This record gives sequence, structure tokens and C-alpha cells, in this order.
Amino acid sequence: MGKISLAAKVTHVPSMFLSELPGQHHGCRQSAIDGLIEIRRRCEATGVDTLVVFDTHWLVNSGFHINASARYQGIYTSNEFPQFIQNLAYDYEGAPALGDAVAQIARAKGVRIEAHHVDTLELEYGTLVPLKYINPDHRMKVLSIAAWCPWHELEDSRRIGEAVREAIEASGCNAAVLASGSLSHRIHDNNEAQAGIHTISNEFYRQVDQRVLDLWTQGRFGEFTAMLPEYARACHGEGLMHDTAMLMGLLGWDKYTGKAEILTDYFTSSGTGQVNAVFPLAA
Repeated sequence: MGKISLAAKVTHVPSMFLSELPGQHHGCRQSAIDGLIEIRRRCEATGVDTLVVFDTHWLVNSGFHINASARYQGIYTSNEFPQFIQNLAYDYEGAPALGDAVAQIARAKGVRIEAHHVDTLELEYGTLVPLKYINPDHRMKVLSIAAWCPWHELEDSRRIGEAVREAIEASGCNAAVLASGSLSHRIHDNNEAQAGIHTISNEFYRQVDQRVLDLWTQGRFGEFTAMLPEYARACHGEGLMHDTAMLMGLLGWDKYTGKAEILTDYFTSSGTGQVNAVFPLAA
């Protein structure tokens, strides 16, 4: 039997790369990097061998999709932020059997979803950026699931989260599951972007984000899941927060009563709200 040893909501802000370079922003995202490194430490301590990532930078316009390749290999430059992420080499073993199992179980729940075994289907930076810090030695296998879903129902993403849990538990995997995306995600307008690299685009978004984190740390997930659809719309949640819906589905949705642990305190980046948070799993 497989198990899930860690579940988390993680940031993938490309300014973490900027933070590692000399210059005026050196060290500005160290707390975010440290949070991801702590997740790596916990994965290593619990023997995690597989990372499942819900990636809000993989845009899909019809159906849900899983990159179930046996191996991911390439050199990545972001077409969104080429000034931040250039020539990032990656080479990870995939988890194709797990990807197929997730798709099969989700289809049985009524979700239109496909698992793909296509060597030229590349990873997106919602997967690659956190893995740079969580899986730097490429020891853990990787499964990437699209979570930027503009025309999809959050209810289907909840079912995908359930399917991920069932597939992991039926496998031999010891897995960590990462919802890779921001909280609010209204990026600054272009002419304000450079000056606003460390700020929120609207105080309303900050206030709602902080209320959400209060609910998470207090274990009030009935209230959170009830507000999630409107939160995703009103605060421009990244990928319409399908990564978060998948994570909540995996955890038990409104029945989940764990209290989130904040590894990286809330911070604002280029207009958006960010956090690294771990969600305790029931024994």
C-alpha cells in the first residue's frame, strides 16, 4: 500500500531566481526558498519517493490532463518571464503508472481527463521552480497535473484530488503532493511591475488572503471550501485555484480538520499573494 507523507501549498515565484543573483534583490525571496528546502528536508526524512504537482502554469482549455511520461528531460526558458528563468536544465524520472491510475479513477468519478505519454510534452515552471529546491538531486519521481483550467469546474478538480489520493494509496508510492500556485494573483499592470516587485496590486486581495490563511491555520475548511469559488474569481486566484481545489479534494474537502502550518510567512510578489504551507495528514 502506498501513502501520502506530505501535502502542501507552495509558491513558484520566479523572483526566487532573482533572489539568488547579486544585485539589489539579492536575498529578497530567501524565506520562500527556505520554506521549499524545509519541504525537501521533510520529504527526505519520511522517505518520499514521488512528488505529485498540481501545476497552475500548465494551461489547458479542454479536459484535464496529466503528464505521465516515464522521463522528463530538457532545458527550460520561460516564455512568460524569460528575464527570470533561462536555460534551466532538468531531468526527472516520471511516474507513468501512477498517472494512468489517477486518470482511470478520476474518469470513474465522471471527470474528463487524459494521461499522456509523450516525450515532447514539456514540464511547466509551476512544476520546475519548486522542484529546483525540493528535488535538486532528482532522486524523487515526478508526476505533473495541469491546474490552470479556465473553463473547468472546481468540483471536477476536487474529484481529481480524491483520485490522486486513491491512486497513491493503491500504489507502492510514498508521495508528497504539492499545489503549486499563489493565493491572490492579480499581477501589477505593466508600467507598475518593476517598482511593485514586492507589493500587492490591491489591498483588498491582501486582506482576503490573510483571512484565508487564518481559516487554514484554524482548521476551518468548511468555511474555506464554501468561499473558494468566489475567492478564486474575486481575487484572481492563480489558475482559478484549481490546484487548491485538487489539494482540498485530496485532504477531504470540507471534512478536513487539520490546521495548516505556515513554513513561509505570507508575502507579496509582483502584485500577488504567496505562501508555503503544509497541511497535516490524518494518521
